[in-house]
Amino acid sequence: MSPLRILHSEAATGFGGQENRIFKEMCAMRAAGHHLEALCQPHARLTQRLRDEGFQVHTMLMDGPRNYFAGLLKVRRILRQGRFDVLNTHSRRDTMLAGAAARLAGTPLIVRTRHLAVRPGSLLSYTVVPHCVTTVSDHVRQLLLDRGAPPNRVATVYSPIPLPPRVEHSSLRQELDLPDGAIVVGCVAVMRAKKGHRALIDAMAGLLQRPDVFLVLVGDGSPTLEELQAYVQSLGLQNKILFTGRRQDIPNVLAGFDLFALATEQEASGTVFVEAAAAGLPVIGTDVGGVAEMMQDGISGILVPLHDTAALAQALQSLVDDPARRRAMGQAGLQTVRGTDRFTLEGLVRQTEQCYIRWLQERQP
Repeated sequence: MSPLRILHSEAATGFGGQENRIFKEMCAMRAAGHHLEALCQPHARLTQRLRDEGFQVHTMLMDGPRNYFAGLLKVRRILRQGRFDVLNTHSRRDTMLAGAAARLAGTPLIVRTRHLAVRPGSLLSYTVVPHCVTTVSDHVRQLLLDRGAPPNRVATVYSPIPLPPRVEHSSLRQELDLPDGAIVVGCVAVMRAKKGHRALIDAMAGLLQRPDVFLVLVGDGSPTLEELQAYVQSLGLQNKILFTGRRQDIPNVLAGFDLFALATEQEASGTVFVEAAAAGLPVIGTDVGGVAEMMQDGISGILVPLHDTAALAQALQSLVDDPARRRAMGQAGLQTVRGTDRFTLEGLVRQTEQCYIRWLQERQP
């Protein structure tokens, strides 16, 4: 196929899962031979990250009517001069700005990527401004279809995860001074209320009475981190529930767990479950959003209903008590993740190219 010229736009200024997806997608598509540029706000963290990787990033403020109308003309000029085949937007604000400019510029294909696991309030930035939509999970896709989006204009493209070499000897247990034979339940997630850390703590409370069971929580985020630490202190479990803060060595951390659990309340996809499976861990998660698409219930992990503390506690105990089942589930997840390209960078490129080419061909007169 001929290389495509693609412009990505993003109005957000932080750097979370959505921005990381954009960053990885742009790097992967460029490596596949396509030309990639970006449109961001000047103070966005994504702006500097992309420039550090050698991408051309066009910047403009996107807040307020004055910036909107000035931006329309600027983006139209960027699109025309760059002769872009595709504009891919990611947030409502940049969709309404860059997408409208692309309509004025006659850009062949305008795609919006939907990253959120909540029902959209309006289809204006999904079916009126852009031509088509990609979503990060089938769950998110179904939310759009239920709202009235045409099925042939909405496709799922899963977010990729890194597949580093397996870590044979983790340093985590030694760092935390855990006893020999300790059974470690681990969770890696930013500390936000919707991630369900408190529910996981409550479900683990009984198991933590055993001297060999520990819960390790990896991640940061105020004020939730401080609130959780105070809650653990009030339960008298500060020696059994250990906080590591944010870590950069996630493969090393995962290799120190016996199983992974996250009681998230809202999740567009939940790729952390895939990362855990890639490390050979059995996983336990709540049946919300796209989590069910990240594992095989009963084979590589266990899904439990949301807000069902008893079911979560039972799932945790069933794996804590059965090392053979833990190994079997971990091996099943490992084979699923590492044996296919569903969650790889190669898979992302293949799926994205297929969507772009199909939609571009369908739009040809």
